[in-house]
Amino acid sequence: MPIQHTGKIWHNGNLIPWDKAQIHVMSHVIHYGSSVFEGIRCYGQPSGAAVFRLPEHMQRLLDSAKIYRMPMPYSLDQLSTAVVELVEANGIAPCYIRPIAFRGYGEMGVNPKHSPVEVYIGNFPWGKYVPGDAADVCVSSWNRSAPNTTPALAKAGGNYLNSQLIRMEADINGYAEGIALDVNGYLSEGSGENLFIVRNGVIYTTPLANSVLSGITRDCVLTLARHFGMPVVEQALPRELLYIADEVFFTGTAAEVTPIRSVDRITVADGNPGPITRQLADEFLGIANGLRPDRYGWLTPVNVNVEQPVSV
Repeated sequence: MPIQHTGKIWHNGNLIPWDKAQIHVMSHVIHYGSSVFEGIRCYGQPSGAAVFRLPEHMQRLLDSAKIYRMPMPYSLDQLSTAVVELVEANGIAPCYIRPIAFRGYGEMGVNPKHSPVEVYIGNFPWGKYVPGDAADVCVSSWNRSAPNTTPALAKAGGNYLNSQLIRMEADINGYAEGIALDVNGYLSEGSGENLFIVRNGVIYTTPLANSVLSGITRDCVLTLARHFGMPVVEQALPRELLYIADEVFFTGTAAEVTPIRSVDRITVADGNPGPITRQLADEFLGIANGLRPDRYGWLTPVNVNVEQPVSV
């Protein structure tokens, strides 16, 4: 999906014009993938707009930076305030928000310690990530990285080279998305989504130990499932469970809650979103869009007129 040009980007404490947000070709991040980032959604509300789980996303950005020994020059509160400032300055809601911190121009070589840390935040309109009402997916031939190689708990740019291979392979073979296995042959996640399976009324999801990102939407779904009294099990899951599942769905900031219609051209149940998937998706989107009570404090209000983009 093409990125729509918006007015401003936040860079190291200042709002700068979109076209001025540039880096040098010899920046460390370009050569060695030394970046950490987040994806956040701002939803339209009946009385305005709100950023969804903003502090949790920015804390994960700080955690990712810490794992990679990347000194962050801004606090959690400063980064959260910057997101609100940017969204209000550009006047775009709903929108997708992309904070990124990376090693910039300073030194060539694998050791990044003399390359400065740059922080940018952009936002732009963005619709559905996985097209359609439900997804036809495949199990990828590419595995997720083994533990103690590239850390899965860090949302790092370099990790997404693996994701690109998964997604491109799926696309070439006519699928909307791919599901990766871990190095032990158990289910891991999609190229950019966490994975859930429902069988006999029990919700199963892959644990963080299986090379899985600690997803914010994953946490939302686990919270909502427990609120509804649905049994949840986090354990290593075999590939073949996908083929005999009653329901399968993805979660993610971009994917939100996306039902899976088929896996490897094997239809999941009758091919329609199941009742548990629908209930969780309805509650999640109801809270995000301000149509149901924000009982968990997931929303950060912003002063934006919904669907009133600035002229650029």
